[in-house]
Amino acid sequence: MEEVAFERQPGELSRAKRLKHDTRAVHERLDASVMACDPFATRERHSLFVTMQHGFHRDIDALYDDPELIGLLPDLAGRRRLVAIERDLDDLGKAIPDYREPPAFVPGDEIDLPTALGALYVAEGANLGAAFLLKEAKIRLGLSETFGARHLAAASVGRLRNWQTFTAMLDAVPLSDEDEARTTAGAHDMFRRVSNLVQQVLAN
Repeated sequence: MEEVAFERQPGELSRAKRLKHDTRAVHERLDASVMACDPFATRERHSLFVTMQHGFHRDIDALYDDPELIGLLPDLAGRRRLVAIERDLDDLGKAIPDYREPPAFVPGDEIDLPTALGALYVAEGANLGAAFLLKEAKIRLGLSETFGARHLAAASVGRLRNWQTFTAMLDAVPLSDEDEARTTAGAHDMFRRVSNLVQQVLAN
């Protein structure tokens, strides 16, 4: 397929801001559904939340080893959170789930770059918004960045700067008009997958 780079017009939203605009409704529904489950009511409830997070990050974990993505997002490896989630599960006395279905991105399979970028946008946005979740875990459950809520910790440079670095790299990736649409579709699909995990795991 011939690659035709997408050219942003003066005054047009950046890719990251356009993704935020185009996924606002599904994102807000997901946030509401998570909080409706009161994931910080007890440590047991929180362990279900962490289990749900494991499913989400298992879905995208293969992306952090993809050479093409690493070339475009050089700090990608440091953004991986599956190991921290597994340590949180261990802190909480819970086993790693036994999955019947393959993840969204299967290790070793060819990865569609635009779809992957959309999925990573969801993951990084979740980390940006995790400050409130970490505060709840600390105040209500006595958890922390070193026990039970490791995966909610901020990056060493801070949440905002970490997000700004990611979106700058995301915005700089040359994509065709068709690829832009697949990036948005990838973000929507990942929001839907996480919403399904909320219903399967957390809404009990």
